[in-house]
Amino acid sequence: MEKTKYIWLNGKFVKWQQAKIHVLSHALHYGSAVFEGIRLYNTIKGPAIFRLNEHIERLFNSAKVFSMRIPFSKKDIKNAIIKLVKINKINQGYIRPIVFYGYGKMGLNPEGAELNIAIAVWPWGKYLKEKVKVIVSDFIRLHPQSVISTAKVSGYYVNSIFATMEAKKKKYDEAILLDFRGYVAEGPGENIFIVKKNTLYTPKPGSILLGITRDSVIKIAKDLGIKTFEKDISVKELLNADEAFFTGTAAEITPIFKIDKKLINKGKIGPITQKIKETFEKIVRAELKNYYKWLTFVK
Repeated sequence: MEKTKYIWLNGKFVKWQQAKIHVLSHALHYGSAVFEGIRLYNTIKGPAIFRLNEHIERLFNSAKVFSMRIPFSKKDIKNAIIKLVKINKINQGYIRPIVFYGYGKMGLNPEGAELNIAIAVWPWGKYLKEKVKVIVSDFIRLHPQSVISTAKVSGYYVNSIFATMEAKKKKYDEAILLDFRGYVAEGPGENIFIVKKNTLYTPKPGSILLGITRDSVIKIAKDLGIKTFEKDISVKELLNADEAFFTGTAAEITPIFKIDKKLINKGKIGPITQKIKETFEKIVRAELKNYYKWLTFVK
């Protein structure tokens, strides 16, 4: 991966190579960390961070599920991110804040382990291809009574790793996981939308992470006059969709052209997907003033 010069660690800017933790860090052994993925875009008005406020709000809400007492305010973390972007002299890339239990305690109860906070930023382009073929995974999304699905917890992503490895072994780009009832949930690191008869559908809350890009698409669709519904989506409905696409900070808007052996829209990007994708890209390039509230410009 590409590097930048500095990482913010527990309130200090340290050189990339010196941002180290102990091998007995609690999060390494038990997944006791929460994180965010945030995009930095090079817009027509200079570098801008997409929906920074919402990402930091979710980071703090995720931390609450682990009883993490972050010793910095939301404003402190936002300012640290902005300053980190500046001192690394980066115009476009990916920002990763992470809060994790570190050294000082083994065993499942993290109480007594030190709490660490780190922020990294680096250049990162497309996470997925321009359009992808996917499989319906044999692995299901974590049961909502097993975890707190609204939190973005590092340990949850073992589930996503298994599904991703399965997809790659079968020569697909990505996977779709079902929930415990057999309805469509999400991708390993993405939310999913389908289009049927010019109407947009996405899985309702319950077993999914409420993605910030997902929320953005729902609001964009409303502004474009596209009807959108949150509902249980069966595999049959998924395979019979007119269009389908993933959303996510890393994935952005990624059209799906094939699910298992079924071509979607004859393998072409559908008109509604294209319209939403184009609008999203204009927003993140700061070409639509109505959406400036979603951009934190780094001056």
